[in-house]
Formats: sequence, C-alpha cells, structure tokens
Amino acid sequence: MPVQITKRLLTVTEYQKMGEVGILQEQGIELINGEIVEMSPVGSKHLACVNKLNALLCAMLGEKAIVSVQNPVIAGDNSAPEPDISILKYRKDFYVSKVPYAKDVLLVIEVADSSFEYDRTIKLPIYAQSGIPEYWLINLEKDEIEAYWEPAGNTYRFRELLRAGDVLAARGMELEVEVGEVF
Repeated sequence: MPVQITKRLLTVTEYQKMGEVGILQEQGIELINGEIVEMSPVGSKHLACVNKLNALLCAMLGEKAIVSVQNPVIAGDNSAPEPDISILKYRKDFYVSKVPYAKDVLLVIEVADSSFEYDRTIKLPIYAQSGIPEYWLINLEKDEIEAYWEPAGNTYRFRELLRAGDVLAARGMELEVEVGEVF
C-alpha cells in the first residue's frame, strides 16, 4: 500500500512565532500559501532597480505614505510575502506595533528577472485575493512594467503594459513614474 504523505501548512501566526523564537533565518524566505519559500537571489540589476524606486517613491510621496522595502505584508491567513516595495498608508508609528496587513497597502511592487513567472502566477493571485488595490510587476529582462488594478477574486480586472516613454500613474494615490526612470 502506498504511503500517504500530507503537507502541514503554516499559518502566518505560526510563521511569525517561529521567527520570534529564532527558528527561521531572518532574510531570504517568505510564507506563500502556507509554505516557507526561499526567495530568488538578488542580482545587481534587481538591487539597483529597487534602490532607484525607493529613492523616487520616497521623494515623490514624502509623508503621504510609507515606502517599505522588502518587508512582509500579511496577505491572508497563510501568506506573508515580502514584496520588493510596498507603499503603505501613512501611520505616525511606522507600523511598530504590527506587521502591515493587505488592508494597509496602497500599492505593491515586485521587481523580477528570473522570478517573473512566479511573481505573475503565484504572487499576483495572493495580492489580488487579499484585496491589495494595485500591483506593479517590473520585468527587468524586457524593461517593461505590468500594472494591475482593481482586484477581483484571485486576479485583477485591469492590466496595462508600459515601456520606456510611458508614464505609469498609480490609481489610488497621486503618483506618476516615468517608466524609463525605473530601469
């Protein structure tokens, strides 16, 4: 008789407790659909893009929102992804008392080279289902940005593809970025 193997999926609460007591390494992993997933290594092009975006967004948004870089967002009971950038609703305490939830997020940005398909097929549904209103997926291999907005179930109702020369405008806040500045 074949052995039945059952996965034991983690909740966000269990995952956070594991981190608090030192069971988990601090960087390079995230909780996706109940499983601990190792994140792709960050290359210099990825690092530079995240740093550029951080500088641009901080300068543009000031105290209107918080730009959070590679930090967790609780996106349901079984997922705590660490997007490259989350733009959070402004709070004076900068979320010191709790990790931000999806309801605190205005926009999430993933910068992808080798992780592009993963970010599109695995992370996009998580962000949509959790109600994050807008998702930008930056494709470093093609110098393109896919913008998604208006979550509907496990996807977004609208998608726009942008390239150098285009201006990417956020839907839920005053924010416009020239695509060429990102790359």
